[in-house]
Amino acid sequence: MKNKAMSAAIVAGAVATAVAGLAASVPAHAQAKEKCYGVSLKGQNDCKAGPGTTCAGTSTVDYQGNAWTLVPKGTCTTMKLPGDRHGSLTELKRDLPEA
Repeated sequence: MKNKAMSAAIVAGAVATAVAGLAASVPAHAQAKEKCYGVSLKGQNDCKAGPGTTCAGTSTVDYQGNAWTLVPKGTCTTMKLPGDRHGSLTELKRDLPEA
């Protein structure tokens, strides 16, 4: 019985170590970023640029509201942009390309 308890403790320790290793393997710069909508210039978004686009670099309007760019965490909504615009953590309905 003592060996089973010891084996269970060893397995639990190994699992905990593996999980901690996975968390540590994410680069620090990736951990400190967030998606920010409406802040990228035309063709410079990281992804999601609405219907008719495929992904990165496909926004067709400056500050397109449905296109996001990765920015340092905590800076999105405080970014100052032309025309009194601000970034958003969710899609915006402003500055969308004409259909």
